[in-house]
Amino acid sequence: MTIASPIRYPDTASPRFMSRRGWWLVVFNLLMPGSAQILAGNRKLGRFGLFTTFVLWALAVLTLVVYLLSPRTLYDIGTSSLGLLAAQILLVAYVVVWVILTFDTVRLVRLVKTAPRSRVWIAAFSVLLLIGVACTAGYASVVAGSARGTLGNIFAAGPSVAPVDGRYNIMLLGGDAGPDRQGMRPDSMSVVSIDADTGKAVTIGLPRDLNPTPFSAGSPMLADYPNGYGYNDTCDVDVCQLNSIYTEVEVYKQKLYPDAIKQHSEPGIEAMRDALEGATGLKIQFYVLIDMQGFADLIDALGGVDIDVKSKLPIGGDENLNGVTGWIYPGKQHMNGYTAQWYARSRHGSPGGDYDRMARQRELQDAILKQINPLNVVTKFQSIASAGQQVVKTDIPQQMLGYFVDLGMKTRKVPVTNLELVPPTIDPANPNYEQIHAMVKKALTPATSTPKSGG
Repeated sequence: MTIASPIRYPDTASPRFMSRRGWWLVVFNLLMPGSAQILAGNRKLGRFGLFTTFVLWALAVLTLVVYLLSPRTLYDIGTSSLGLLAAQILLVAYVVVWVILTFDTVRLVRLVKTAPRSRVWIAAFSVLLLIGVACTAGYASVVAGSARGTLGNIFAAGPSVAPVDGRYNIMLLGGDAGPDRQGMRPDSMSVVSIDADTGKAVTIGLPRDLNPTPFSAGSPMLADYPNGYGYNDTCDVDVCQLNSIYTEVEVYKQKLYPDAIKQHSEPGIEAMRDALEGATGLKIQFYVLIDMQGFADLIDALGGVDIDVKSKLPIGGDENLNGVTGWIYPGKQHMNGYTAQWYARSRHGSPGGDYDRMARQRELQDAILKQINPLNVVTKFQSIASAGQQVVKTDIPQQMLGYFVDLGMKTRKVPVTNLELVPPTIDPANPNYEQIHAMVKKALTPATSTPKSGG
């Protein structure tokens, strides 16, 4: 007779022994699914259960090792459609196996032979384990499927793009499609330049009233504006300023950029890219458009943001503060989406006007990045994913997401340099682009220590 014989061939006449046996089987099923069947049931099913358990453990250990040695590899897998699909299939398969093994374990326990008091506790414990493990793995599978769909909808399909002069330059547009606006237009414009190795980032903010604005070499806009957009107050819309370029091209000149839609962009966005390249002297590889109207949903999905408000700001209203529906008061505040949206949009009541608003939008973007952490994303993923599809549009290739996640981790560890092309340093009505290009170049050049002279 083997050691396992009392468990496989128990004394069913002893409720006390059957209760102890039942607890052992349930615990074995929790710690090593499949072991209960090896000891007391169908050994073939048990061997299959143990095999799946060892595979799961091996994958967990491998994931930990890869994360410690090469986190970039893990990010690549976790942001690829194939990797997410594989994770979804594995999680669903594990749920099915776990449910089968748990039900079979409860059958092997023979609850009717256990002591009446133990019967209830063993059954309740088994049900809680079944629900807990199955729901956790099931939710993870749903998250993987949702992430696969969201990433596919937001990010472009295409090859990786090499850095230019060791940097990735990304045009960041804040589109204002608020309830009091007709259509969408870029209300904030900046270029984020990131060192491809260190993650050190420089944010270059451009005012919307920059005029005139030159276009980069080869831009189809040069034919109409060889001296820059808005030169001599010339344009095809009512206001000739930087963010008007988007509106003009979308309304009148879409044919200038016939491939924009196929490239996961828009004609107006491509014209803005040409303008910001001309203004900064940088080659811009990617763009990210954030819809400020959808910002509120994203912030609510994240649970709000913490902002240290410097001055009292109105919610709603015009330049004379007529129609104000509320106020944002100075001090540290935890803002919901609605309040944060007005914190970013309000241009009345602050001494710096548009330039203060630019700074607040940058502050809000930084606050949102701080709110995005693994726990927050996992626990609120469905809401974040739904909001993200409405908020973000970009041409960053999906296959580069792993790289940018890894680079973003480095960026969060070092201070971000801000270069604002605003008065008094720059006169938007009479910009000196040689000066601007020199300022940009200096901001992107790493500081070097001056050798001390010997003596």
